[in-house]
Amino acid sequence: MPPAAGRPGKAGGADAGRSPGPESGLVPDAPRAAPRVGFVSLGCPKALVDSERILTQLRAEGYAISPDYAGSDMVIVNTCGFIDAAVEESLEAIGEALAENGKVIVTGCLGAKGTVVRDTFPNLLAVTGPHATEAVMQAVHEHLPHPHDPFTDLVPPQGIRLTPRHYAYVKISEGCNHRCTFCIIPSMRGDLVSRPVGDVLQEAENLVRAGVKELLVISQDTSAYGVDVKYRTGFWGGRPVKTRMTELVQAMSSLGAWVRLHYVYPYPHVDEVIPLMAEGKVLPYLDVPFQHASPRILKLMKRPASAENNLARIRAWRAACPDLTIRSTFIAGFPGETEAEFEQLLEFLEEAQLDRVGCFAYSPVEGAAANALPDAVPDAVREERQARFMAVQARISAARLARKVGSTVRVLVDSVEGTRAIGRSAADAPEIDGVVHVSRARGARPGDFIDVKVTRADEHDLHGSRAAR
Repeated sequence: MPPAAGRPGKAGGADAGRSPGPESGLVPDAPRAAPRVGFVSLGCPKALVDSERILTQLRAEGYAISPDYAGSDMVIVNTCGFIDAAVEESLEAIGEALAENGKVIVTGCLGAKGTVVRDTFPNLLAVTGPHATEAVMQAVHEHLPHPHDPFTDLVPPQGIRLTPRHYAYVKISEGCNHRCTFCIIPSMRGDLVSRPVGDVLQEAENLVRAGVKELLVISQDTSAYGVDVKYRTGFWGGRPVKTRMTELVQAMSSLGAWVRLHYVYPYPHVDEVIPLMAEGKVLPYLDVPFQHASPRILKLMKRPASAENNLARIRAWRAACPDLTIRSTFIAGFPGETEAEFEQLLEFLEEAQLDRVGCFAYSPVEGAAANALPDAVPDAVREERQARFMAVQARISAARLARKVGSTVRVLVDSVEGTRAIGRSAADAPEIDGVVHVSRARGARPGDFIDVKVTRADEHDLHGSRAAR
C-alpha cells in the first residue's frame, strides 16, 4: 500500500484518486504506540473531502495513519461506485486490503450501492455509504478502540454527566413539530431535529461501557424520532439502522442495560415496541402524555389522538404485555374546561387504570396560544380540580401497587444506608415515580441489581426485603 492513502495510477487519470501522503506535511505521523489505520481513498474530489474529514477525525482522536498494509491495525477503503470501471477498481482495492491486512472498513459511494460490497466480501468489519464520518468512526471505535488515557484525555469517553453513575438520559432529538396551545417549546427550540441514529447508539454504548445500567430515552416527542429525515438508514458498528424509534430501541436493547422510554406520543406505530417489552428487550414502561380525555379540550389543546382511541390502545398494549407500566401527565382547569369535561377526565382515569400519573393545574405560560382562549377557569377551581384528580389517582395507584405484594421484583439500587437500600423497579423512573424500600440489603451498592420480595405497598412506593439468593 502506498504512503498514507492513495493508490497510484488507479483512480481514473492524472492520479485523480490519490490522497496526499505524509511526505506532503498534510498528514504527519503519530507515535507508534497509537493504534494505526491505513487509508485508501478513491474517486472524485467530494470523496477526497470525505477522506480528509475521516483522517482528520482519526488524528484528532489520537490514531496514527499508517503508510502500508503491514504496519496497519486496520484499513479503511473509501470507494467510488459511479461507473463500472470505478466499481471494479474499488472492488480490487477492497480485495487487496483484505488479502494484505484482513481488517477492513469500507465507506463511500460503492458502500451505498445495494449489497454488492457485502455480497463480494462478507468478512468486512463494516460497510457505510458516502459522507459518513460518524459511522466510520463508530466502526473504528468498535474494532480498534483507542484506550482512554486519564493523563491526557480531559473528558471521559461517556462525557460529563450530572446523574448518578448507574443511569443516564439519552436525548434522541431536539424540538417538536406539534403546536400544542399550552406549550411554547417549539418557539424556543424549533421543529423536530432527530440526532443521527449512529450518534445516539454510540453514546449509549459509551455510557454502558462506563458503567451505566439504565438508559432513559428522552426528547420532546420520542415516537416522532426520524420523521424529519424520513426515517433514513444510518449506521452503527457497520450495521444499518433505521432512524426510527422501534429500530433505535431494538438496537439499544442489545447493550444489556435497562432501556426506558419517555415522552412517547400515542401514535399507532408505538404498538411496535410493545412486543419488545413483552420479550424483555425494553423495559415494559411507557411515558405517554395524554393531557386530557375530553375531545373538545384535546382539540383546543391541539393534541393528537382521542380518548376513545387511547383507551382502546391501552387495552391492546396490556393484552400484549400484561406487565406494562403506563405513566402519563394531565392538565386540570384548561381554559374553557367545564365541570362535565373534568368529570369525563376522571372517568377516563378510572377506565384507563394508569400506573403512574402526574397532574398540573393549568398555568398560563407567557407566549402560549391557550392564554387567548375564552372562559378561563378561576385559579381556585383549577387547584380544586387538580386535588380531586390526584385523590382519584392515589386510590388507583394504591390498588395497582397492592397487587405486587408477595411478588419478587428486580430492583436497581439507587442508594444504600447501612442494611437498607432504596431502589427502583422496572415500573419506576427516577425522580418522577415511586421507589422500592429494601431491608436486609447488606452488601448492596448503588448500581447493583437485586431481587426484592415485596411485603407491603402504599400509594406510591413498594416495601420489601432482599430475596434469598
